[in-house]
Amino acid sequence: MLDVRRLRLLRELQLRGTLASVAAALHQSPSSVSQQLSLLEQEVGVQLLRKVGRRVQLTPQAEILVEHTSAVLERLEQAESDLAASLAEATGTFRLAVFQSAALALMPTTLSILEAEHPRLRVTMTQREPESALHETWAREFDLVIAEKYPGHSPPWHAELDAVDLTTDEVRLAVPPSGSPLREITTIAQAADAPWVMEPPGVASRHFAEQACRLAGFEPDVRYETADLQAQVSLIESGHAVALLPDLLWLNREPPVALHDLEGRPRRTIFTSARRASAQSPGVVATRRALSRAVAAHPA
Repeated sequence: MLDVRRLRLLRELQLRGTLASVAAALHQSPSSVSQQLSLLEQEVGVQLLRKVGRRVQLTPQAEILVEHTSAVLERLEQAESDLAASLAEATGTFRLAVFQSAALALMPTTLSILEAEHPRLRVTMTQREPESALHETWAREFDLVIAEKYPGHSPPWHAELDAVDLTTDEVRLAVPPSGSPLREITTIAQAADAPWVMEPPGVASRHFAEQACRLAGFEPDVRYETADLQAQVSLIESGHAVALLPDLLWLNREPPVALHDLEGRPRRTIFTSARRASAQSPGVVATRRALSRAVAAHPA
């Protein structure tokens, strides 16, 4: 009988690429991980790893084992979920990943609901960009992720994850409210010579904003890059930049910047994603319900 713990180490190595990364993720030493994988090689009687420079690479036989390991782990997680669901109470630690604007707008109400109705559920929240958070949820580092998708940009797809839409919000052009020549801008085309603030490359909002500018006939002058949307708002409010911002930012407060509708009134979709094997567990179900109630209490 193969050791599931050792098989999991092999799968983690495929996901993370290096023994050091596996060791750090699982709070073990690299030598311990290496030793366990050597024992797994002895158990199966074939070579599973080969050295390529300073790294190790999985052999075709190791890839076969990883494919089966993924199915085994998914089935074990399904068993845990079914067992937990039979108890009907959300308990234990629940790991949630969320991007900034959703954390600011939705999490205070969501956490209040969960604390009142599921006092034995310990929720931990980590801010992550959706692209990386989806991968980390697939890799079992989080139980649920709140993610986003913009028109014309789909996040990475993982077969083991589901996706449940939570809400949508409109994306608008944000310009200084007064005291700056930039306040006269009302369309993207008029912002061709303006300084822009955007999130770093590689995230959905940056891709959407750049494409919107290019469709308007220019390459944006991105002078400021920050993933902190509060910092973006400050730069716009003080007259230093313009940006495309989603309406969720203004939940429960008046916008301190001037907002202008875009052509076609594009909307961002906010959704939650969990591993299908644990989607019916009490923690996932309770958190999704609390999030939906938070949205209903503050509709976009």
